[in-house]
Amino acid sequence: MLCENLNPTRRAVLGASGALFAWAFLPRFATAAQGRDPRFITIILRGALDGLTAVPPIGDPDYAGLRGDIALRLDGDTPALPLDSFFAVHPSMPNFQRLFRAGQAAAVHAAATGYRERSHFDGQDVLESGFPTPGHVETGWLNRLMEALPQGESLDPGSIQGSRGLAVGTTAPLVIRGKAPLLGWAPSVLRPADPDLAPRLADLYGQRDPMLASLLAEGVATGKIASGFDMKAKGGPGDPDGMEQMARGAARLLAHPEGPRIAALAFEGWDTHAQETERLSKLLRGLDRSFAAFEQEMGPVWKDTVILVATEFGRTARINGTDGTDHGTATTAFLVGGGVKGGRVLCDWPGLKENQLYQARDLAPTTDLRAVVKGIGVDLFGLDAHVLANTVFPGTEKLMPMRGILV
Repeated sequence: MLCENLNPTRRAVLGASGALFAWAFLPRFATAAQGRDPRFITIILRGALDGLTAVPPIGDPDYAGLRGDIALRLDGDTPALPLDSFFAVHPSMPNFQRLFRAGQAAAVHAAATGYRERSHFDGQDVLESGFPTPGHVETGWLNRLMEALPQGESLDPGSIQGSRGLAVGTTAPLVIRGKAPLLGWAPSVLRPADPDLAPRLADLYGQRDPMLASLLAEGVATGKIASGFDMKAKGGPGDPDGMEQMARGAARLLAHPEGPRIAALAFEGWDTHAQETERLSKLLRGLDRSFAAFEQEMGPVWKDTVILVATEFGRTARINGTDGTDHGTATTAFLVGGGVKGGRVLCDWPGLKENQLYQARDLAPTTDLRAVVKGIGVDLFGLDAHVLANTVFPGTEKLMPMRGILV
């Protein structure tokens, strides 16, 4: 899908030091709810995460029978990591368990958007656009949330300070596309440039094209903060090394005192129709390492940081004939950060008996992801519920924000 704000024109494409795109920035938004200086990161898992494997309901008597060979246990060679007396987390996620026990992480189970079909493309459109139906790909709910934030003091528009949103990756995720201005960054896939290249280009453009010179300076500054000149991409968004690297670079930019406050990343490859055990172990390890990277790099602002991890839908409750799972409905979302009131699995557990499954095949949805985001909007940024219902998630006037999920 194309992004209106990411057209590769002469004045937009930078490519220096991993900074891909930059343009004029609006002032930083005003101080948010309860005097916070918040950071909000949304991570999209594309391909539909199996929530019953990521956060297995070990205490449900029907779980093991439905899961068969891929069921997780609290004993054995690779035991699941307990969260409470009923839920555990996948053994590839020790950082999440550590943060959960420290009260800085929570899981939201049996969660879903309002979408009830099983198309990846349509499900991702609904998840990221925030509209009740697919086909709305012009703007995402996170960008509209940024538009709704009050503006704060003016900052120098010629530097990364003042950027209101950060899009990580070679293409901005739909969830953050829109009118609100963005800074774009991705780890460089090119050989590092000679040290004197940037100064030479800056001198050339300073004489001939001041606007492009300003953008070049922006790109160099972004690259220095995010990763340094010597960091080349280690892997893509479906690889553990790539996930960690994207998270670490994003965190460095977000930790900058006057840098972006809101960011979006997308990790790929979560469609586990076959051999799910091996594939999810690798992917969840990358996601878990990204949590640790954010924690390590955010520094003092970690205390006001909230990371939301969401996917388009879940997987079937039963495994298929290739030790995988097919497209389902409800799944697990994650909340991580010092701003999260953690140590909890948030859910109204629907059960896994035949008559409790959605359409006799899927974990039934009992929590709307949009209510979770609305709760973050109210408690982290002080946004009005009416704005969230009519602008950020149009048509959700009857869906109340989930309160009490933040400290």
